[in-house]
Amino acid sequence: MTMTIVSPAFVHNQAIPVRFTADGADVSPPLTWSGAPAGAREFALIVDDPDAPGDEPWVHWVIYKIPADRAGWPEGVAKVKAPGDPAGAVQGKNSFGKIGYGGPSPPRGHGVHHYHFQLYALKASLNLTDSLTKQQLLAAIQGQVMAQAELVGTYVR
Repeated sequence: MTMTIVSPAFVHNQAIPVRFTADGADVSPPLTWSGAPAGAREFALIVDDPDAPGDEPWVHWVIYKIPADRAGWPEGVAKVKAPGDPAGAVQGKNSFGKIGYGGPSPPRGHGVHHYHFQLYALKASLNLTDSLTKQQLLAAIQGQVMAQAELVGTYVR
C-alpha cells in the first residue's frame, strides 16, 4: 500500500481556503494520512513553497516526532514548540522566523504558488527536542525515511 496524505479542507492541486492562509485565520489545515508502512516509529511533516522568490523554497511548517499511532489531526495545531496535540510532537522554525504553521502569503501579483505538504514515515524515533529548521530536520532524518507522501495546495493573491 502506498502512503497518502489528504486534507478535508482542500483537494490535491487545488486552492487552499483563505481560512488557512495569512489572509484568513492563518490556522493549519486538518490533515489525515493512511498507508504508513509497518514498523514506522514516527512521522515528520514539512510544508514549503518552491514558487517563492529566492534561492530556496519558503518554509511554512516544520513538525516532527509525530507519534506513529497518529493518522492526522484537526485544524489549528497550536503555534508553540510542543503543541500537545499531536502529543509528543515538536514544531520547528519556519521561514517567517517563527515556530509552527505560517499560512500561504505569496507576493501579490506573483501568480499561483504551490504549497507542498510532505509527510515522512520514519523507521526510528528522533531524539530531537530543539525547534529545527527544514534543513536540520532533513539532515536528521537522512537514512530513516521508510515512505513519503505529498499533498499540494495552491494559493494566489
